Amino acid sequence: MFPLRTLVIATTMSLVAFYTQAAVNTAGADLGSNPFYAASTLPFQAPPFDKISDGDYQPAIEEGMRQHLAEIEKIANNPAAPTFENTFVAMEKSGAMLNRVMAAFDTVTGANTDDTLQKIQEQEAPRLSAHRDAISFNDKLFHRIETVYNQRDTLKLDPESKRLVEVVYRDFVHAGAKLSDADKAKLKALNKEESTLSTAFTNKLLAATKAAALVVDDKSKLAGLSDAELAAATAAAKDRKLDGEYVLTLQNTTQQPELQDLNDRATREALFKASWNRAEQGDANDTRKTIERLAQIRAEQARLLGFKNYAAWKLDDQMAKTPETAIAFMQRLVPAATARAETEAKDIQAVIDQQHGGFKVAPWDWNFYAEQVRKAKYDLDENQIKPYFELNNVLENGVFYAANQLYGLTFKERHDIPVWQPDVRVFEVFDQDGSSLALFYCDYFKRDNKNGGAWMDNLVTQSKLLGTKPVIYNVGNFSKPAAGQPALLSFDDVITMFHEFGHALHGIFADEQYPTLSGTNTARDFVEFPSQFNEHWATNPKVFAHYAKHYKTGAPMPQPLVDKMKKAGKFNSGYNMTELVSAALLDMNWHTLPASAPLQDADAFEAAALKKDKTDLSYVPPRYRSSYFQHIWGNGYAAGYYAYLWTEMLADDAFVAFKDHGGMTRANGDRFRKMVLSRGNTEDLATMYRNWRGQEPQIEPMLENRGLKDAPAAK
Repeated sequence: MFPLRTLVIATTMSLVAFYTQAAVNTAGADLGSNPFYAASTLPFQAPPFDKISDGDYQPAIEEGMRQHLAEIEKIANNPAAPTFENTFVAMEKSGAMLNRVMAAFDTVTGANTDDTLQKIQEQEAPRLSAHRDAISFNDKLFHRIETVYNQRDTLKLDPESKRLVEVVYRDFVHAGAKLSDADKAKLKALNKEESTLSTAFTNKLLAATKAAALVVDDKSKLAGLSDAELAAATAAAKDRKLDGEYVLTLQNTTQQPELQDLNDRATREALFKASWNRAEQGDANDTRKTIERLAQIRAEQARLLGFKNYAAWKLDDQMAKTPETAIAFMQRLVPAATARAETEAKDIQAVIDQQHGGFKVAPWDWNFYAEQVRKAKYDLDENQIKPYFELNNVLENGVFYAANQLYGLTFKERHDIPVWQPDVRVFEVFDQDGSSLALFYCDYFKRDNKNGGAWMDNLVTQSKLLGTKPVIYNVGNFSKPAAGQPALLSFDDVITMFHEFGHALHGIFADEQYPTLSGTNTARDFVEFPSQFNEHWATNPKVFAHYAKHYKTGAPMPQPLVDKMKKAGKFNSGYNMTELVSAALLDMNWHTLPASAPLQDADAFEAAALKKDKTDLSYVPPRYRSSYFQHIWGNGYAAGYYAYLWTEMLADDAFVAFKDHGGMTRANGDRFRKMVLSRGNTEDLATMYRNWRGQEPQIEPMLENRGLKDAPAAK
């Protein structure tokens, strides 16, 4: 996943008092020497991370807002009649300093934060919220926007310019531009509280995840882990000054990678429960009260904006349009997914019984015994596979190679571009004609000061108007090997790399005039389409053979092992779909609460929601529990987690189109780039897909790819 743009394009005189204080706060700072004061002189205007200190961010954010205020006030008070140029184009050019600092700040607070940055984040979140709100509540500015919007059909605008008018106008209305003054005041207060609580949730979860890491003092309890995994656990312990012990750090999802290998059931249970209860310890990092209030705030926001619930407001401008459509789509998947998961559970229970385990399968048993079932059914051991997936080889000979074959891209690593952490690598991306196209950063190893999950974002957004090329980054949370050891990946990790680079391609190929419409600035239930589509190339025979090579010998993966992987491709698909759809429905349950609903108890609400949706399988927990569901409480995917499933439908349908027209060819790649990947949000997204595909997307390829096509729900 990755955070979409935050609309920060205006403010009003309601912020004069704040900016007066901000001027006092920054008066002692030498803004002329602040690295954000002027555009970076590095290639592609990449941030000069070697010159940026923690102390530079806050004065730059506040000065950026002050400058932005002056620019927006000038637009709003322009005595000339509103035009596209003096209103929309002027707005697109505004806020340059604020955009520079926030791009870098969002990067480091997500991937390399510290106490100082978290404090700044908490202090600035409500101020930035007020800054964003002011645009929506600036009557003079909205009058100009509405005037041009009402004239758009007679202004002879090119299609992209007309789309900009429609998107910006819609964003203003959605944000409350037409509310009464009294309701604007209420909404502003709610927005401020939501921003504050969302930031608090993120910081609490980061601390809770770090604190919940499982500390083990007896090596025998870690039997089953590979030498590399043990070395990583030893290194993690040393980082925490716990010499002689072992630390299993947590990733963001419910299930943890080590659960697949740990022989000791008590250790598995302890690791699972550390993950499951990480943010429910009744301490300062317990997130439950925070999310309960966030759900209540969002329901009230929606009511003020004229919607029956938050999801209805959020989906109004998405492909699905309504929560009912999204929920019906997901409910179609539930019976087939859970039925298959129940069958998989019987296979697992049979293994447990054969081994005289004397217990019923529990969540912490699933991956361990599922691996045994896979070995028995397919003679496939995950540890046989990992030596063929060394991270750098996957990146350069897999991810980059596929991009070369499809789109003609080439990559050259650069060591002269400053980074935010030593593990980060930078590549310059060259187009098929040899011209320089973009910069790509990758930051793949997990750290205690990095948010969980994986994501993509921009450090610089492409725009012909601004003369900027894309600067893109991918972040992951793969286990870092001990010094001198290779970084060996699971195949799920490989898929994650291809996924996030699909987002990167969407940004790299951006070819828009206006930053608001550029690259990945699309609806949530479209933006995951290019990333999930790119996953398919990980298993393309030509690509797979190019990167799946033993890290020691360079020998390709033996064909019998490749065949086993293919046969096992749909293994565990019932579990995987159930954990995903249960999380997506849980998100919808939280965000379809009406404003009249009382404050919810997080645990009781979650249990009731899973039961209602018939996804409450005791052995298949949701991929994210409410209390650590960063996507919906901290990363902007509220009422939008269904997008991963919706766009999987698009991606699988799109891959069928490629196969029907010759598969991995430059002709197919160039057409997809021209009609989808380079188009950003310059036209209606459903229309964009239909124009490229030649028909509406079909769900059948997704069901087949997931091994669910023959299930009753698909009939």
